[in-house]
Amino acid sequence: MRDEGERVTPLELFFDLVFVLALTQCTQLMADDPTWEGVAQAMLILAVLWWSWGGYAWLTSVINPEEGAVRLAIFAAMAAFLVVALCVPEAFGDLGLLFAGAYGVVRLAHIALFWIASREDPDLRGSVVSLAVSSAVGVGLLAAASFLDGAAQGALWGLAVVLDYGGPYFFGAAGWRLVAEHFAERFGLIVIIALGESIVAIGAGVTGDVTAGIVAAAVLGVTLASMMWWAYFDVVALVAVRRLAQIEDRREQNEQARDSYSYLHLPMVAGIILVALGMKKTLEHVDDPLETVPAFALIGGLAIYLLAHVAFRYRNVHTISVRRLVLGVALFALLPLAPEISALATLAIVTAVACCLIAYETIRYAEARDRVRHQLASATAAPGPQG
Repeated sequence: MRDEGERVTPLELFFDLVFVLALTQCTQLMADDPTWEGVAQAMLILAVLWWSWGGYAWLTSVINPEEGAVRLAIFAAMAAFLVVALCVPEAFGDLGLLFAGAYGVVRLAHIALFWIASREDPDLRGSVVSLAVSSAVGVGLLAAASFLDGAAQGALWGLAVVLDYGGPYFFGAAGWRLVAEHFAERFGLIVIIALGESIVAIGAGVTGDVTAGIVAAAVLGVTLASMMWWAYFDVVALVAVRRLAQIEDRREQNEQARDSYSYLHLPMVAGIILVALGMKKTLEHVDDPLETVPAFALIGGLAIYLLAHVAFRYRNVHTISVRRLVLGVALFALLPLAPEISALATLAIVTAVACCLIAYETIRYAEARDRVRHQLASATAAPGPQG
C-alpha cells in the first residue's frame, strides 16, 4: 500500500509514456482532419483516454505500483493502453471495436487491482464496485458505437463519457483513498506532458526549410507554452496541493480531488492540445492566415485553458480570478481577426496576451506571490496531515 509522503515512482512515469503517444495521436487526428467534426472526435477520444489515465492516478495513490505482482499488472495495462493509442486515428472508423476492446482491458486491469487493494477496506470496496458498473456501461457503449457512424456514433460516445464520468459523482466519493501530495504531483506531471506535446507540435509542423518566419514562430510557440506552464506551476499548483492535503474529512478530500483534478484538469489538458494543433498549423504555413478551425484551436485553446484555471481556483479556494476570466472570454473576440492576418501574427498576438497576463500577475502580486511560493513549497515538501 502507498505510504504518506511517497513521491511519484519511475514506473508511474514510465506508464505515462503511453499517454504521451495518446495525446500525440489526438493532435495528429485533428491535424489530418482540421474540421469541427475532427475536433469533436478528438475531444471525445481525449475524454475517454483521460478518464482511464486518471483512474490509474487514483489507483497508484492507494497502492505502490512497484511492489509485487502489481508491477506486472501495470505492464499489461500499458500494453493495452498502447493498443488504444494506436487505434486513435481510426477510433471512429474501422478500428472502433479494437479500440473499445483494448480500452476494456485497460479498465478491467484497473478495477482488478483496486479490488485487491480494497480487500480490508469495505468502503473502498463499495466504491470499486460502483466504478466497475459505470466502467462496464461506458465500455459497452463504445463497443456498440463501433457498429454505427455519423451522429448516432458520436451520440453514443458522448453518452459513454457522460455516464462514465458521472459514476463517481452520483455514487459518492466517501470510499476512495488517496495520498494528497502524490495525487496532485501525478496530475501536475501530466500537465507538463501535455505542454510537451505543444513543443513536439512545433517540430512536427516544420516540413521544409527553416526560414526566419519559422524561427520566429518556434520562439513564440515556446514562449506561449512557457507562459501556460507559469500560469499553473508558479502558484496555482502549490496552493491546490496544500489545500487538498489540509482536508481531514475523507469524503470532502475525495470530492475535492475528483472535482479539481479528475474533472477540471481535463479542460486544461484539452486547451493545451488545441493550442498544440494551432502551433502545428502555424509552423506549416507561417505567412498564410490560419483557417477557421486551427485559429479556434490556437486562440480558443488558450481561452479554455484559462477558464479551466478560473474554475479550478474557485473549486479550491472559492474565489474567482477576474483577470483570467475576462481574458479567457475576451480571447474569443480575436477569432474574426485570424483569417485576415498571417498565422505568425496571430501566434504573436496570442503569445503577447499570455505574456502580459503573467507579467501583470507577477508584478502586481509580487510580495504575496513570493510569500506563498516559499511557504507552500516548504510545506509540501513535508507529509500532509492526512492522505
